[in-house]
Amino acid sequence: MFDFDATLPLMAVQFLLLAVVLNAIFYKPLTKAIEDREDYIRKTENEARDRLSKAESLAKQYEEQLAETRRQSQAIVAAAQAEAQKISAQKIAEAQREAQVKREEAAKEIDQQKQTAMQSLEQQVDALSRQILDKLLVGSA
Repeated sequence: MFDFDATLPLMAVQFLLLAVVLNAIFYKPLTKAIEDREDYIRKTENEARDRLSKAESLAKQYEEQLAETRRQSQAIVAAAQAEAQKISAQKIAEAQREAQVKREEAAKEIDQQKQTAMQSLEQQVDALSRQILDKLLVGSA
């Protein structure tokens, strides 16, 4: 079947030399390139995870700041509304006091005019009574 002459060991040596040459020229650089590529991918993934976690923490921080700013603005608006209501209530109370004072002044003026009118009427009644009395006395005499 097989001839065991010098050809078989020579072929074995050639195969081993080919394996060593292929390993040195092709497999080692290819393995190194694959490992370098895996390292690059691993490094890039880690950097991406770090950046993502940083971005998420910044987004959370900005959301908290935004929420705080909204709370502050709502507090400012509420304070402004309360102040406006207070000022409005003060103005209404002041207007009501002024209206009350004017009503009282008008009532006093009406009372004075009423008193004046009553005195005038009393004088006119007295004058008319005297005239009637004089006419009656002059007419009966």
